[in-house]
Amino acid sequence: MRKNNQETMIKESSGNVFTDLGFDDAEAQVLALRADLMAQLEKQIKARKMTQVAASRLLGVSQSRVSDLKRGKVEKFSLDTLVQFAAKLGKPAKIELAA
Repeated sequence: MRKNNQETMIKESSGNVFTDLGFDDAEAQVLALRADLMAQLEKQIKARKMTQVAASRLLGVSQSRVSDLKRGKVEKFSLDTLVQFAAKLGKPAKIELAA
């Protein structure tokens, strides 16, 4: 840790923003997985040039849910739901344990 001229503490990241925010390790890992999967889903929707309405039809949810996805509202989606979205987009999700 180091201080700048205004006495603000700067701490090096752990590599997981959710851990840095104080979540316990298990919860931080799940939140990070959800955030990463959401970002990948958003990229798929954007790459296909889908409107939120078209994406909502494909995913079987309301347009407002797609809006929440696009805005990164991690707290609104379970990992299960995001895995189902990936499957509906033809991109099955895969989770691997670190070595």
